[in-house]
Order: sequence, then structure tokens, then C-alpha cells
Amino acid sequence: MPDIGELKSAIIGLLGLAAAEEQMLLAVAPAAEPGSPQCWAAVPLVAHNTEFKRQQVQRLQAIGRGQVPPEFGEIDHASAELYRGYAARPADAVAADSRAVTGELIAEVHAAGADDLRDPSRHPWLRGRQLWLQVIVRGFWHPAGHLGEYYLGHGRPDRAVALAGHGVATASYLGTPGPARGMASYNLACALARAGRLDQAATALREAVTLNPDVRANARRDRDLAAFRDSARLEALLTP
Repeated sequence: MPDIGELKSAIIGLLGLAAAEEQMLLAVAPAAEPGSPQCWAAVPLVAHNTEFKRQQVQRLQAIGRGQVPPEFGEIDHASAELYRGYAARPADAVAADSRAVTGELIAEVHAAGADDLRDPSRHPWLRGRQLWLQVIVRGFWHPAGHLGEYYLGHGRPDRAVALAGHGVATASYLGTPGPARGMASYNLACALARAGRLDQAATALREAVTLNPDVRANARRDRDLAAFRDSARLEALLTP
């Protein structure tokens, strides 16, 4: 584990990567882009990502105040009502909100104490999870995964693979701890599998599991990896 300054630097670097990709997407997405709960348009996708980041901001703020943060329920990504709510927001407001919330999240990471980020026993509501990794989940892994899904769903598999590969390279460049690099490799495995590049996907998935064994639970239910389940390869790839 790097020292706290290096850890915060790595977290902020990954947050910035995902946020920049969101802004780039919104800059080129059609103003009246069609979309659905099965294939999200850019504006609702970024609005959804921002909500998840805002929840993490609220958690960090609660820690700073010595309070227990609220519980946030699971989100049904296939919900038509949920999708309509995100899609109704103006694109410029979504872009501004994304920038603002990312800035707030970065500020909270700067302010967070080393023990709070690293020691899950300080906060029972974390249920054994490390806070620093939860920030990366909400601020990088989750949004980067959705961005990849966007490009895959809109006929741009090469862009999805390039984005995920950039995430892996950035996580390595930043010296990010193994569990977070495993998440980046997992996103790459999903993008490669959806693009039909199964041998490369298998290599990325093995790397992901080696760095972060917890991703095995996701892999067993992830529709992006259905090609491996259909060919009975998945369990072999998930075995240490």
C-alpha cells in the first residue's frame, strides 16, 4: 500500500480520468440522442454516474462530521422510470453537475484522514470494505464501466476497448494498489469480450482476478462475459 499522499494522488487521478471522459462524451453526443433503459443515451448516463459520485461525497462529508451516512439502495438500471428521470435533465445542467460533484469528491478525498480511508474498522457501516476503494468504485470503476457500455451499445467497440485500456494504463502509471488495478482490468476484460476479442479478454480477466479476487462475484453474473459462460471457460479463468 502506498503512503497516504500517493494513495490520494492515485484516487484523484482515476476520478479525473472518468470525469474527463464524461465531459468529452457530452461534448460530442447529439442534442436529441435517442436512448432507452436497454441502451442509455449520454445525458442520462452521465447524470446517473454523477448521482453515484454524489452519494460518495455525502459519505465522506458524514465522516468529517462524525456522523453515519445514509444507506443508499440498489439501482435498477433497467427501470424505465429511472431512465426517464435522468433523460429529462438538460444536457448543460448534467455537464455542469458532473464537473461540480467531481470537484467536491476530489476535495473530500484531499480532506479525508489516512485512517478513515484505510481502516474499515473505524466505521462499522463500511462492513469491512476499505473506504479508499469505495471511492474508486463510485468515482472511477462504475462510471468507466458505463462509458464503455455506451460505446459498445452505440456501435463503437474499439472506443470502448481503448477507454478501458487507458484506464488500466492510468491505474498502473499512478501506482494504484492492486485491488483498484484489478477493477480497471475487469472493465477491459468486459469491453474485449463484448468486442469479440475473447483471447485478449481472458488474459485481462485473469489479471483482474489476480489483482482483485473480489471481482469474481461480478464476473459470474456479468452479461458482458456471457461468451465465457456459454463456452464453460469462465470458472477456469476465475480459478487461482
